[in-house]
Amino acid sequence: MYSVRLSSIRHARALEMFYNAFEPAMVLLAPLLKRVGYAHLEKPVAAFERTVKGFLFDCQMCGQCALSSTGMSCPMNCPKSLRNGPCGGVRENGHCEVKPEMKCVWVQAWEGSRRMQADAKILEVQKPVDNRLKGRSSWLKVVRDKTEPAEAPGKAASKPAPAKPKADAKAPT
Repeated sequence: MYSVRLSSIRHARALEMFYNAFEPAMVLLAPLLKRVGYAHLEKPVAAFERTVKGFLFDCQMCGQCALSSTGMSCPMNCPKSLRNGPCGGVRENGHCEVKPEMKCVWVQAWEGSRRMQADAKILEVQKPVDNRLKGRSSWLKVVRDKTEPAEAPGKAASKPAPAKPKADAKAPT
């Protein structure tokens, strides 16, 4: 698995070209996917995605794939789960401080990104992992994000306001 992961980083440009063709094709299928129902598709698509991306990238299925931004190196393979660059413990030989037998995921990400046409995407700050999406298909998430209107800010995550003390209530002294 590890050797395939390293090979994917060496072939980041070709994988980027494939992804750049794959994503628009998936987006074109959005009406069909919506008609079938994303909830019905989630398990089979996630299983297929886990198989393909697990083999190629040792994908951890975080549900928020950053491979196209990180030189085809899955940042979730970092023992510290760092999503925005290496820790301060990268060894002089480019290996991980936690797993010395493994090259640092972020050293690999920089190597892979240099091979990609969109090499500057590695500089984009990744959002923190939303653990509610773990194990879910990031492919379906991309399609939904690109084709469905975003909910109004705060609407999805709105919580009732905390109860305010009554005006006639006396403050403790």
